[in-house]
Amino acid sequence: MPISKNEKLSQIPKLPGVYIMRDGIGNIVYIGKAISLKDRISSYFHADSDSKAAAIIAAMRKIEYILCASENEALIVERQLINKVKPYFNAMWKDDKSYPYIKLTVNEDFPRLLITRKKLKDGALYFGPYPQAYYIKKLVRWLTKLFKMRPCKLEFSQKKLPQEKKVKSCMYFHTEMCHGPCLEKISSAQYKEKIKDVELFLNGKFKKLEDEWESQMYSLSAEMEFEQAKETRDRLFAIRSMGERVMITEITQEDIEKSVERSDSINDLKQVLGMKHMPAVIEGFDNSNIQGTNAVSSMVRFVNGLPDKKNYRRFKVKTVTGADDFATMREVVFRRYSSLIRKNEKMPDLVLIDGGKGQLGAAMNALEELQLKLPIAALAEKNEEIYLPQKDKPLILSRHSPALRLLQSVRDEAHRFAVNYHRKLREKIV
Repeated sequence: MPISKNEKLSQIPKLPGVYIMRDGIGNIVYIGKAISLKDRISSYFHADSDSKAAAIIAAMRKIEYILCASENEALIVERQLINKVKPYFNAMWKDDKSYPYIKLTVNEDFPRLLITRKKLKDGALYFGPYPQAYYIKKLVRWLTKLFKMRPCKLEFSQKKLPQEKKVKSCMYFHTEMCHGPCLEKISSAQYKEKIKDVELFLNGKFKKLEDEWESQMYSLSAEMEFEQAKETRDRLFAIRSMGERVMITEITQEDIEKSVERSDSINDLKQVLGMKHMPAVIEGFDNSNIQGTNAVSSMVRFVNGLPDKKNYRRFKVKTVTGADDFATMREVVFRRYSSLIRKNEKMPDLVLIDGGKGQLGAAMNALEELQLKLPIAALAEKNEEIYLPQKDKPLILSRHSPALRLLQSVRDEAHRFAVNYHRKLREKIV
C-alpha cells in the first residue's frame, strides 16, 4: 500500500533545517529554511491557491531536507545553497539577503572595525557571517569605543595623513574616544599594539568576559540600573551570537546529496527502531582491552549524522578487574550519564552499545539505577544484529539500509577511538 501524503509529512522532524524541493526530473526548484521542518513543509499543503507556496507545490514532486544544528545555521546554509544552485522560484522572488561579517582592516596602518556583507580578498580579516545582525552591530560599536579605534571613514596612512584643518576639531579625539592617529598623536605600531586584543576577542577568546558581563547584568538589575543592565545584556547576547557563527566552505552538489542522505538515514533509523523522536544526537560506546589489561572505553557523539568530536569522551575503567565486558560497559554508561545529570546537560536521543544482548543488558542496568529512560540499542558486529530492550529476537536490516549504515558509522568510530586510546596507554607502559 503506498504511503499517503499525511504519513510522509508525519515522518518529517520538528527540527531546524533546510528543505530542498525538486521537480519531476530532479531539478531543484526551491530551497527554504525552517525552525521546524515539519511545520514549515506542512504549511505548503494548506496554502491559498494564489500564493507563492501553491505555485511551488504545483511544480514540486520531491522534498528533501538537511538537518541543521540551529536556526542560525539553517539561515546560513540556506543562503549559500541558494547562491550555489540558483533555483527557479528563489530567483523569481529574490530578496538579495545576505548576512554580515565583521571586518578588521589589518591591511591599513590604523585598522578599523566595519560591518560588511561582502567578503573580499583585500588583506583584511573577516569574522562571520552572523545571522544576529542587530546585536553584532551594537557589539562593533562597543568594541570600537572600548579599544578607542578610529570610527571615522577617512582613508589615510601613516605616510599620508589628512590635512590638519579637516580633522583638528574631531569630536572623537577631543572626547578621548579615539587615539587621534589622523593628528599624528600615535604611530601605526603603537596603535596596533593597543588594539591587538580585538582579533583575539573576535576569534572567540571571551569566556571570562562573558562570565563577568553576566554577573554585572544581574548586579545592575538588582540595583535597578535598568538602562545599564540592558546595555550589558545586549553585549552578552552579541558575543553569544558570535558563538553561533557558521564556518562556511564551498558547498558542491555532492555535499548537498550527502547532507540529504544523512537526514534520510536519521529518519529511517527513527522508523525502524519505532522511536517517538528523531535520533539527531546519538552517543555510541565501545570497550577495548587486550588479554584483560588496560581496560578502557570510549564514547563518541554524532549530531545530525556527523561526528561531534569535541564531545567525545574516554574512560579508564576503575571498578572492574580483568576482561569483564559487561561490567565495564555498565560502569562507563553509569559514569557518563550520572555526569550529565550532575551538570544538568541534555541527554542524547539514542544510546548505541557495541555488542549484543549482554552488553545491552549491562548498559540498561546502569540507566535503570540512574532512573533514566533513554532510547537504547546494541549493534553486534558479527552479523550486524540490532538488539533492543524487551525484544527477544534481534532486528536484522538490509546491508543497504540507511539506518544500519548510520549505526555502523557510530559503532566503528567508537571502536576506532577506543583502540587508539588503548594503544596510547600501552605505549606509555612500554
